[in-house]
Amino acid sequence: MVRLGLAGDVMLGRLVDRFVLADPSVDPAWVWGDTLDLWRRADLRLVNLECVIATGGTPWVPKVFHFRARPRALDALAAAGIHCVSLANNHVLDFGYGALRECLALLRRRGLRYAGAGETLEEAMAPAVLEAGHRRVAVVAVTDNEPEWEATPDRPGVFYVACDAHGLREPYRQRVRRALDHARRQAPAVIVSGHVGPNWGPPTPAMRALARQVVDLGADLYWGHSNHTVQGIEWYRGRPLLYAAGDFIDDYAVDPEERNDLSCLFEVLLDDTGVRRIRLHPVRIADFRVTRARGDDVAWMHRWLRARMEECGTRIAFEGDVGVVDRPDNN
Repeated sequence: MVRLGLAGDVMLGRLVDRFVLADPSVDPAWVWGDTLDLWRRADLRLVNLECVIATGGTPWVPKVFHFRARPRALDALAAAGIHCVSLANNHVLDFGYGALRECLALLRRRGLRYAGAGETLEEAMAPAVLEAGHRRVAVVAVTDNEPEWEATPDRPGVFYVACDAHGLREPYRQRVRRALDHARRQAPAVIVSGHVGPNWGPPTPAMRALARQVVDLGADLYWGHSNHTVQGIEWYRGRPLLYAAGDFIDDYAVDPEERNDLSCLFEVLLDDTGVRRIRLHPVRIADFRVTRARGDDVAWMHRWLRARMEECGTRIAFEGDVGVVDRPDNN
């Protein structure tokens, strides 16, 4: 059994960088609040890094929001013991190709695995292979954001894919197939990280089609983000589709209806048959850090999770504050 710790968007730039990472008197572990013991329970820990880590670069024009964290962000990731970051998103090139290259070099120097971006298309498509004991897990990361950032054989960028309600378009379907075949040759369990779809609202037909298709192509788990809020989990062919893990650390304004300050740390139990159970630990973002949700926030999150799971035809139970979703054949 492998215990995975998954979260959505970890944005360590802008105000988080300015008021936390820039202050040498503040321990970078502060951004994780009281969630650190939850992270330490996991054998492997993965997040979407929703910024570039670099000292240089020029803001990408005409893009509006630009997220860059100083290299001290690496100490923050290390404090939670993060093993792998997804870089296939709409912020890793916010400060241009030079900043992306600097970020990749910094991650390599610290031994932090990454997927979804690279110096070339081949590197962006390559899986990050992680080990926990004698078990191996491969992670492939894709995004449908920022098509101009698509990596090519001779240009850095992200593993970009285009999809619609019918699934992946060509040549992206064949690229994803090749990437998953490569991942499967290196590990018995394969995760696809997808930074796809809009920032708000339920999963679109294109998001659903892509998630199901990556399972058809060989993934054991679809781990989605980009949406600012947690969305439902659907079981498809016995594999879980986590449509959106929500925000985890950021400096964003809070939407009063969708409450993007509330999300979950996903604890995923994986054995030889696949994912058997997912535990959802409610968390809250405030003052540039994440902490465990409490009181009324937990009650709100429980109502939200029930509604989102019902949309996917999935049953969720609660053990105290923690949501529990079992694979249907467990019941």
